[in-house]
Amino acid sequence: MATGVQAALGGLALFSLVACTPLYTNHGFVPDDNDLADIAAGVDTRDTVAAFLGRPSVEGLVGETQWFYVRSQWKTVGAKAPKEVDRQVLAITFDATGVVTNIERFGLDKGEIVAISRRVTTEPVKGRNVLSQIFGNIGRIDPATLLNQ
Repeated sequence: MATGVQAALGGLALFSLVACTPLYTNHGFVPDDNDLADIAAGVDTRDTVAAFLGRPSVEGLVGETQWFYVRSQWKTVGAKAPKEVDRQVLAITFDATGVVTNIERFGLDKGEIVAISRRVTTEPVKGRNVLSQIFGNIGRIDPATLLNQ
């Protein structure tokens, strides 16, 4: 009888440890620096970027002058609600002829948008308000709203 109780307590302790193990999930895609090494500002075009990296998850609001690759990492512990622990945005800007002019990577630091890396030929990415909207709205979508419930 004592061994059955000990086994049950041991199983409960093991279950408690496993339930508290954090689970990390990634949503979206941002190419790493190795993938970007072959893309040259002032040389590559929308077509070569699309062929090498794929189409972006978000495009600029005005025409196709900006492409945004977005990735969020979420941490879930036990029955607690998931918490976003990292978000990155890669912004690629094109000129009117479709040639890459800027490549910038943004992340979060203490809730603020910060530039992580930048390869600029002429000027920085325009429309930082678009980046602010992307960073501010990811994760605020209510699934019930999408399902009309």
